[in-house]
Amino acid sequence: MDEPIEPDPTAEDAPEPETDLPPFVIEGARSARARCKLCRKKIDKDVLRLGTLIEGPYGVGYIWEHLTCAARRSFPKVEQAYQNKAWELAKSPPETVPELSELVELREEAVAKKAEQLEIPHAQIAPSGRSRCKHSGEPIEKGSLRVVLGRSVEFGSQTRTTPINVLPQYVGAALGEQDSATEIDGFEEALRANSRGVDTEAMDALLEEIGPLR
Repeated sequence: MDEPIEPDPTAEDAPEPETDLPPFVIEGARSARARCKLCRKKIDKDVLRLGTLIEGPYGVGYIWEHLTCAARRSFPKVEQAYQNKAWELAKSPPETVPELSELVELREEAVAKKAEQLEIPHAQIAPSGRSRCKHSGEPIEKGSLRVVLGRSVEFGSQTRTTPINVLPQYVGAALGEQDSATEIDGFEEALRANSRGVDTEAMDALLEEIGPLR
């Protein structure tokens, strides 16, 4: 939990006296006083923000995050807020809010960016059930192991490697594609070395599912 903010009784974001406050609220910032608890930058007036209700030493109040920051870094709260239609609970409900699917894209981009910090190839546990195998288009179930391979993408005169998520049974086919940036030679050794949070037993089972690559 974020540390409670010491309130300023004159500010709009001070804890409110009501005790029956919703756990989440989505609204346009009523001023530029509050800072996002994730990126630490000020939330400009009218920019959409997510408020999470907390109880601190000074009473009950909200901590605020840019809605986009929350989508990237604390998505379960965003999901719950959308289930509660938290924008309808705001003092001044915003005229529009983005579709949840747009925020899912931000979350997936953040996950992919984080995955780039690992060497390719590597295996990882799918954090949600929203990603799809780039080879087959099939959904990847939450909590299942997926394999991150490299794909060559041209940007003007440059060629870059971007990570793609692949289901284990399609790894061999994906490695054989023309735009594959992951070598077959040494694949198993690299996969074992680069994967974090995957124990030996799970890795052995994953490699068995991947099968022969030639």
